Amino acid sequence: MNLQVHGRPCLILFRSLLSFGIVVLTAAGAWAQEGPQPILTPQFSFSNPGARSMGFGGAFVAVADDATAAFVNPAGLLQLTGPEVSIEGRHWSYSTAYIAGGRIEGEPSGYGLGTTAGLRTERSEDDLSSLSFLSYVYPRKRWSLGIYRHVLANFESASETQGLFAGGTDCCQTRLFLDQQGKADLEVISYGISGAYRLSDSFSLGFGLILYDSFMQLDAGLYLWDDLENPLGSPTSFLPERLVLAQTLIGDDSDLSVNGGFLWSISPQWRLGGKYRGGPTVQIGGRLLVGPALDLGVPPGTVIILDQMGDADLPDTYGLGVAYRSVDGRVTAALEWDRVTYSDPLNSLEVDDQEIDDADELHLGGEYVFLQTSPMVAIRAGVWLDPDHLTWANDKADLFTRVLLPPGEDEIHLAIGFGIALRSFNIDGAIDLSDSVDTVALSAIYSF
Repeated sequence: MNLQVHGRPCLILFRSLLSFGIVVLTAAGAWAQEGPQPILTPQFSFSNPGARSMGFGGAFVAVADDATAAFVNPAGLLQLTGPEVSIEGRHWSYSTAYIAGGRIEGEPSGYGLGTTAGLRTERSEDDLSSLSFLSYVYPRKRWSLGIYRHVLANFESASETQGLFAGGTDCCQTRLFLDQQGKADLEVISYGISGAYRLSDSFSLGFGLILYDSFMQLDAGLYLWDDLENPLGSPTSFLPERLVLAQTLIGDDSDLSVNGGFLWSISPQWRLGGKYRGGPTVQIGGRLLVGPALDLGVPPGTVIILDQMGDADLPDTYGLGVAYRSVDGRVTAALEWDRVTYSDPLNSLEVDDQEIDDADELHLGGEYVFLQTSPMVAIRAGVWLDPDHLTWANDKADLFTRVLLPPGEDEIHLAIGFGIALRSFNIDGAIDLSDSVDTVALSAIYSF
């Protein structure tokens, strides 16, 4: 079988570490050849902490009546009547789609891995658990103070792309690309202190400082096929001796940012709330490892250190919401709009052939409390729109980048939750379901 081989066994330069959708590691330089990029697909969650907030579908900026207000909307801390300690655990089940191989154009050859028309898509299934929120709030009559630790992101994925080819059906016109293996590990933890001050009986302001501790590691490797005479005949084993080039990009950085908010009680039943939260900047470095499979002009095992490859700005978040509470306190309903500037990372890195759309999230949720029960029980339900914010390749990108980076789709999240309130102890649980990630949360609050 006579195949035109187009891979990227070459010096890989940083182009976009974190797009909060698809991360692309591109190849360029003295060894460059035309071909696809190894791809990884991390997802990033900006959901509020707390199982109660999750049960509201994230519509919490105008509610903000528990310890999670320190992160969500600091102005809400003044609604607490006594000191509170809050703790939350979360479990994430990710289902991350990636291109596993297939034909970019033309008809399948009907041989080996080339029997399927179009591209093959598979999913990386990953489960993670974490202590996601811990806080202490000390309220007074006109001011309140809170400290907290919050897991803003916790994500892993793995991918294997093999048998990716293009060109004509005839073997002599087929272009086959090197097989690729990738892995992503991402965690962002925030440590914050927030304060609130009551300007009047109906209006309060809040402000906070956030220290973000971010760790991101993206590994990608290009491999030669097991059988060079028949590369499409069977799957690749990704053996170490078939490695052409491996790359690791690492962002292990801390950065200080701010958040703030307001809460206005328009009437006894209606409240208006707003928030701003700045994202951190993460400095990126990395390394390249030359494998033994091809002669790249340097000895196999050579490591090239890539320091200070760029600074990625994580998105900022703006929000505005309204909440209604019935006179008897049984029913609470909330609506929230959030603006997330997902384009910040690519803009800060000056990537011109890929784009990310900023997102306008809409959150709607409600709660019904059974006041006559002992302990009191609440049930909650919510829904929210998570607009597409995957990285997509524009017309400046080559064909293969455009194929591997198409626009994504909007997702609808459905949430349900419950609460049990004792004299000084509350337990809340919730689940948030979508196509790409299911999240389960359990919170406990102790008041004294």
